[in-house]
Amino acid sequence: MRSVALNTARRAGRRRSRRFTRRDLVVLVVLLGIPVLLDIVIIWGPTLASIGLSFTSWDGIGDIHWVGGKNYQNLVDNYPPFWPAVRHNLLWLAFLGLIATPFGLFLAVLIDRGVRFSRFYQSTLYMPVVLSLAVVGFMAQLVLGTDQGVVNTLLNNHENPIDWLGDSDINIWMMMLAASWRHTGYVMILYLAGLKSVDPTLKEAAAIDGANARQTFFRVVFPTLRPVNVIVGVITVIESLRAFDIVYAVNKGRNGLELLSVLITDNVIGEASRIGFGSAIAVVLLTVSLGFIVTFLVQELRGARDR
Repeated sequence: MRSVALNTARRAGRRRSRRFTRRDLVVLVVLLGIPVLLDIVIIWGPTLASIGLSFTSWDGIGDIHWVGGKNYQNLVDNYPPFWPAVRHNLLWLAFLGLIATPFGLFLAVLIDRGVRFSRFYQSTLYMPVVLSLAVVGFMAQLVLGTDQGVVNTLLNNHENPIDWLGDSDINIWMMMLAASWRHTGYVMILYLAGLKSVDPTLKEAAAIDGANARQTFFRVVFPTLRPVNVIVGVITVIESLRAFDIVYAVNKGRNGLELLSVLITDNVIGEASRIGFGSAIAVVLLTVSLGFIVTFLVQELRGARDR
């Protein structure tokens, strides 16, 4: 019996050692190695290069000169568009996070309850997601323009039209509304998928215990959506901090629409070609993005672990 057991163990060990064939390794390298290599070359390579170039002075053609932290000092002290761009990015984040995202969740809850024509509403609200922000910016010009804009035409402001996109006091709000139109549909679809996966017995148990619809949602349904909340939170941060297309399509990100991404573009590929200075702005944007995302993920993972 002992020899039989030993032979069985040896055969099991041989089977385990033969789990991956040469073909399996080739497939693994192709399917996993190539995407990782592309991620390193396309994402992390330029990221590390930007961090290094942020401490230099370079116009893209001549020699690279080391300047240390001078770019960051000039950015904070001697570059007027910087602080307005930071405020606009944070305002963009607050608007998407506190208004657009909850509104997307609200729409998902309404559609999940099975209202009439829910398929039509779902398709209509999701339609803006397939549009790029640049296209949304061009559409905003058609709707909010001073010459033949739809809004000014409806308001009959032909003699004294409101400059929705040129007035620096209101144009940032108009752009955030336009971006939210697209962001809301994306959030709605994510939450709708999460709501469809909630176990119906949880709702039934809450109803038996006497909970109303509001208590059932906030105390039973919403806590089960934590994985979706993580995804939506990260997407909201990324969308708000990398906003570029829509404001650049309207007025190239000037006159009240300054964003960090626009400043990076103006300095790196603009007439000045201050690649080192533009890289310093990119590092600031990267640091802010990672700060929000890492903090959010840590809080969510800590909450999941405590439960």
